[in-house]
Amino acid sequence: MKKYAIITAAAFVYAVGVSLFTDPNNMAPGGVTGISIILSRILPVSTGTLIMLLNVPILIFAVWKFGIGLTISTIYATALISVFTNVLSLYEAATDDILLAALVGGTLTAVSIGVILRAGATTGGMDIIVKTLRLRFPHLKTGKIFFIADACIVTLSGIVFRDLRAALYAAISVICTSFVMDIVLYGRDEAKMLYIISGKAERIAERLLSDVGIGVTYINGQGAYSGDNKRVILCVVKKPVSPRVEEIVKEEDSESFMIITSATEVFGEGYKSYFSERV
Repeated sequence: MKKYAIITAAAFVYAVGVSLFTDPNNMAPGGVTGISIILSRILPVSTGTLIMLLNVPILIFAVWKFGIGLTISTIYATALISVFTNVLSLYEAATDDILLAALVGGTLTAVSIGVILRAGATTGGMDIIVKTLRLRFPHLKTGKIFFIADACIVTLSGIVFRDLRAALYAAISVICTSFVMDIVLYGRDEAKMLYIISGKAERIAERLLSDVGIGVTYINGQGAYSGDNKRVILCVVKKPVSPRVEEIVKEEDSESFMIITSATEVFGEGYKSYFSERV
């Protein structure tokens, strides 16, 4: 019940982004929805109905590839998006500011897709294709794959609509969608990785453990010039904690050598679970 309640809410948010922001401003921001928006200008069929029709062959493929379990929730999400999109299209656009429409529409779409994927379903269309590609190429992030596919559709929309301005704003929406989706799916680690080389490594590690409460790892190192054996401290900390770590190192050994770099993704205790990052 909780899963389908989440999918229902996310499907409504998706439809709001399409019907009240992107579609009425002639923006086709990629995916099956973007194709549906383009076709709705050519065929006497509503965008919501086209979303459902175009998804039929993709859903058949999903049943074969992922089984009926995933597909039931996907059919539910796709049907709701189609219905909500048709219903909301009866209302006027929320704004005629095309830049605002691109940003808000892209954000709402990204959040809804991310939430539905995390709920264990998809919104059909490109979601299923992307999920299939992720099985083959797990190192690729979902948002990046969406961006590549959507860029092609945005280019097509510029040709069909003969409106370069609308296509460029649709591209802004796609970029916004890609960025926000990766945040929803993967989060923002905001972490720093530090290598600390010091003759007082034990004292520094003790203070990091007691004062900051972070884990540290010793790496055995040797100076190439001096030949002295040294302990190198390796630790990963949340970005807001990094200044405190630097302060402790400075207090204990102002002559220490410290390397600080950004950690784009961190898995493990206190961060993300590796096994949950499969969407």
